[in-house]
Amino acid sequence: MITSDAVVVSSDSGLSQNIVSGKHRWIADEPVPIGTDTGPSPYELLLGALGACTSMTLRLYAQRKGMDLQRITVTLRHSRIHAEDCTDCETKEGLLDRIDREIELSGNLDEAQKLQLLEIAKRCPVHRTLNSEINIQTSVL
Repeated sequence: MITSDAVVVSSDSGLSQNIVSGKHRWIADEPVPIGTDTGPSPYELLLGALGACTSMTLRLYAQRKGMDLQRITVTLRHSRIHAEDCTDCETKEGLLDRIDREIELSGNLDEAQKLQLLEIAKRCPVHRTLNSEINIQTSVL
């Protein structure tokens, strides 16, 4: 089994959450009027994780292949869509979560390299996790 270091999330009151991972600390919250908007929402954090992983994966691949990739910009949006409106989804009833990911690549890249990088983006570990079956074990202490 492969595991990562623990991320600890705590809250004393309200929706603002203190997140600690090793020496890193940050805050998550919901926008006003639900929360106090002291940090990104949980979905914004999720999109940030996918965007960061995508960009890192592309950078490492391009460096290894000697590609002239200069700047990577990943723009992500989360929405809920009706399953019946999704032509390439297995689920056909209810609502589905949808993430739209746009990747802008700058540098001296030909079309073949851009298509290759598009395929590599689908292999970033967070992308693979979100597309896989996820088993979440929860306990209360």
